[in-house]
Amino acid sequence: MRVMLAVASFHPDSGGPARSVSGLAAALAQAGLTVGVWAADQSAAATEFLGRDSGVVRLRGSAGDALAQFGAVDVIHDNGIWLPHNHRLATLARARHIPRVVSTRGMLEPWALNHKRWKKHLAWHIYQKRDLLGAAVLHATAASEAAQLGRLGLKRPIQVVPNGVNLPAAAGPHLPTSGLRTAMFLGRVHPIKGLPLLVEAWARVRPAGWRMRVVGPQEARHRAEVEALVAQAGLTGDWDFVGALAGDAKRQAFEEASLFILPTHSENFGIAVAEALAHGLPVLTTRGAPWEALQAEGCGWWAPVSVEGLAAALTDAARRSPGELQAMGWRGREWMRREYSWKSVAEGMRQMYEEALG
Repeated sequence: MRVMLAVASFHPDSGGPARSVSGLAAALAQAGLTVGVWAADQSAAATEFLGRDSGVVRLRGSAGDALAQFGAVDVIHDNGIWLPHNHRLATLARARHIPRVVSTRGMLEPWALNHKRWKKHLAWHIYQKRDLLGAAVLHATAASEAAQLGRLGLKRPIQVVPNGVNLPAAAGPHLPTSGLRTAMFLGRVHPIKGLPLLVEAWARVRPAGWRMRVVGPQEARHRAEVEALVAQAGLTGDWDFVGALAGDAKRQAFEEASLFILPTHSENFGIAVAEALAHGLPVLTTRGAPWEALQAEGCGWWAPVSVEGLAAALTDAARRSPGELQAMGWRGREWMRREYSWKSVAEGMRQMYEEALG
């Protein structure tokens, strides 16, 4: 089977799909599929998320050029919606009778739809809904995202397959070497991530012996807004903004943390949550992310999307001993190993592609 995966960008600052689509491409190639990857910003050729020996073909040029370069294509798998290249791929697939799988990647969640609402409203009625109804299969990474697609009247086959996660060879102990423990956020510093909620919750709780480290690139000039809120709350000494990290620096940040926090308004999956769990960190996130099982698995907190909800969960987490948090983290790591391996995800996607071909 020959599958072309398309995404807006593989740049590290572009968000979760850059990592998840790369991981999926490598896993599919390892499973025996012939895989090509293409990015609208031409970053496929330079991405470091794909190893040079992954066996994945890196495609260049326009969407049409990429299809010609790759040769006969059985399935086009487009990751994302709204952008001109997504519409172009839909048009090409329709004209060439190539089945198309679309991963909406959280872009149809209620919060996302309300962001730049009128622009999306127009696009939805002009081309976007028609393009989605022309897909062979719609892919969701969680049951909540699949339910939202159904509510929007997208009467197409909808399949749920989670993102996978790479399990580090060894996770750090996450035991503080001094009296100060670190809570970590990793992601785009963007309004959707809910950092203002966390600032207010932190100001209410003021957890003794803890600091907050914010890791990730800013978007929509949001970092300055969050830093101003931190200063107004008198938390400057407790909060640290370190920008984007990658490779060994990112791994070290996970190893130095004792708790991971994602105070998000909306996520279709939340790849950073899976990464934190894989590194052996307990996770505190909101009901805006589809991680209700954190509590059942005994490895975190799933709080309401509110200052009060975050404050209550933060109070509980901050009271836990280092040993308790470490044990929670190890349970989360085992959960990721058991259910979120790239091998099982690749098999689920292969079955989805076969359905699209059928």
